[in-house]
Amino acid sequence: MIRDSIRDCRLEPGKHLVQEELASMLGVSRQPVQQAMLLLKTDGLVVESGARGLYVAPLDPLQIGHHYHIRLVFDQLAAELVASRAAASRPFAEELRQKGEAILREGEEARNVGAAEAVSQDVRFHTFLYEMSGNPLIAPAADMHWNFLRRVMVAVLLHAERGPLVWSQHRDILELLAAGKAEEGRDLVTRHILGAKEALFEALAEHDVSATQAE
Repeated sequence: MIRDSIRDCRLEPGKHLVQEELASMLGVSRQPVQQAMLLLKTDGLVVESGARGLYVAPLDPLQIGHHYHIRLVFDQLAAELVASRAAASRPFAEELRQKGEAILREGEEARNVGAAEAVSQDVRFHTFLYEMSGNPLIAPAADMHWNFLRRVMVAVLLHAERGPLVWSQHRDILELLAAGKAEEGRDLVTRHILGAKEALFEALAEHDVSATQAE
């Protein structure tokens, strides 16, 4: 629950985390909160500042860039594998298109619900491609990177609206992959992710949502 609150920016970057307050809010003792803090520190979502205590990790542009590098490779690989499977099997291509269309519809509707839900649907689309790739190792390997990227995506969506472009590109990606066009699909996936990365960095700089640690 704490991890999800960090990913959805309900606990904002730089937020001072008081374990007694979290325990009271969650209705648990302090011990499981301490254990959760250890796990979140290992994941890099929580940082310690000496005697000042624990804070939600700030949004570090350098670290975000590293995660985007890894995510790009996963998405490129998934796109190539999905397109190859679609080219080899018409039933698979139809299944891909049918399931993908359902995700697209729900994702476009989520744009009006809120930033956290919009980002959840965005992640859902990309995870769907990982799962349809036929390689079961991509989705779990990518998951840890989404822990970091989801919160910066939410933070930026609170300040900038990219929903129409994102879902238009998702639709184009789905069509290319379902048509078995591996190279074109990979190229569009690359432009999609690099474009999102550039927009995120611009919004971080413009709106100063990187959030340094609290005083």
